[in-house]
Amino acid sequence: MFYRASLQAAAALASLSLLAGCGLLPGGDSDVEQKLSVGTTSSPSTLDPAAAWDGSWELMRNVFQTLVSFPTGSTSPEPDAADNCRFTDMTSTAYRCELRKGLKFSNGDKLDAEAVKYSIDRIRTIAVKGGPVGMLGSLDRVETKGDDVVIFHLSKPDATFPFVLATPAMSLVAPSAYSEHKIRDDGKVTGSGPYLLDDYKQGDRSELVRNPDYKGFADRKNDAVTIRYFKESGAMVTALKKNEIDATYRGLGAEEVVNLEDNKDADSDLQIVESVGADIRFLVFNPEDPAAGNPAVRRAIAQLVDRDALVAKVYRGTAEPLYSMVPKGIAAHTTSFFDTFGDPDRKKAEKILTKAGITEPVAMTFWFTTDRYGSSTASEFAELKRQLEASGLFRITLKSQPWKTFQEGFTKGQYPVFGRGWFPDFPDPDNFIAPFVGKESVTGMPYVKNEITNQLLPQSRKESDRGAVSKQFERAQEILVDDVRLLPLWQGKLYVAAGEDIGGGERALDPQTVMQMWELYRKASW
Repeated sequence: MFYRASLQAAAALASLSLLAGCGLLPGGDSDVEQKLSVGTTSSPSTLDPAAAWDGSWELMRNVFQTLVSFPTGSTSPEPDAADNCRFTDMTSTAYRCELRKGLKFSNGDKLDAEAVKYSIDRIRTIAVKGGPVGMLGSLDRVETKGDDVVIFHLSKPDATFPFVLATPAMSLVAPSAYSEHKIRDDGKVTGSGPYLLDDYKQGDRSELVRNPDYKGFADRKNDAVTIRYFKESGAMVTALKKNEIDATYRGLGAEEVVNLEDNKDADSDLQIVESVGADIRFLVFNPEDPAAGNPAVRRAIAQLVDRDALVAKVYRGTAEPLYSMVPKGIAAHTTSFFDTFGDPDRKKAEKILTKAGITEPVAMTFWFTTDRYGSSTASEFAELKRQLEASGLFRITLKSQPWKTFQEGFTKGQYPVFGRGWFPDFPDPDNFIAPFVGKESVTGMPYVKNEITNQLLPQSRKESDRGAVSKQFERAQEILVDDVRLLPLWQGKLYVAAGEDIGGGERALDPQTVMQMWELYRKASW
């Protein structure tokens, strides 16, 4: 299938700017083993795909396979563990995949149709709250035919289902190594991806080595990759400048990006690759909280937040204001929050609160994570606090936690207001609306909106031409504005910083903005 929205996003993500080496060839002496080290501030919260709907995908893409995937430059899902996949009916309710021959897991077990069925059924059986089970709402059952054929029967038309199968959450696992009823937590991985997880130290590093039995689309340009996890982006950049790591991904602060782009640091020989990003940041309001659960309070905050000032002060051109949950570059993007609230206005915010009988400053606690979205997050929330308190209408307390603890907190409904980021599962407007509504919202709190879940999403999923679904998603965004349960703040750009001897950075980000480590290599001169 061909998706217009995906074509646009994939083309944007394939773009490269800034420094590029000349007179250099990939690879080097074939007898020299290529080992690279990549830094990130986004460490996995889990190694089990059945629990992962977050940055854990970064590692999973490199050690597991999915039936279909997004090779760099692809416009729609293409075969990976599968040899071919297609809808077998005109209503997009039966999706058939035939597996590659000779696949096996790293423990020697055969990767066959039953293993595929087990992997997908397991996600639904365990049903981790806030986990990837929420992506399988249209799946009715999985059927196998012989060793090589899997058929996904859908309960309703869903033209986005191949995109779901292409996400690392749908990674294939060895049934003998993964319990059907509980998440694996021994720090190990049994997959069939381009790399094997040779060693893992939580919060510190992952050691990847080439999988000799891998059969898939990835053309590995290196032999081994160490992924180092940093708590602060400053320490990560320092490690890059000292040649302790070869490249960085996820978590560069705005100041660091600007300095690298301006080449202000004369002692460093570094390059930076910029890609158009579809990642977004937003606030989530807990409807069970006395203050955040009041629509008037939420609307007053929406009336006060100055996105332009936030982006200018904190992100310095590495992000742009966002007035919709669907970002620029994705079909059906609108400016619905600006259309409703306009420019920040204290008097309008006060009027909203007064009309609701609120005459005293509203005391609220805002939560954010310290180690998921980069060190600028703290500055971002400090600026939000400044803006709201400057109005005299709010008193804001800021609190933070490392990601794992933070995630546990918001899935239990413990935070009145908290900040979330969203890196798209796939480049389609569905993926910026559907995950946040319904009983299994990725925010950890149910958000039931029948018009969206029962009418708009089903209508849009009948349409295989994903560029023709704007009407449904524009209406969905209007509903989100009326509720202000989610308040979009900004969308970012993506950067890969690397030593000038490292190639492949422009190809390392797939259309899901997930890092494909196999694209990186150390350049060799003529």
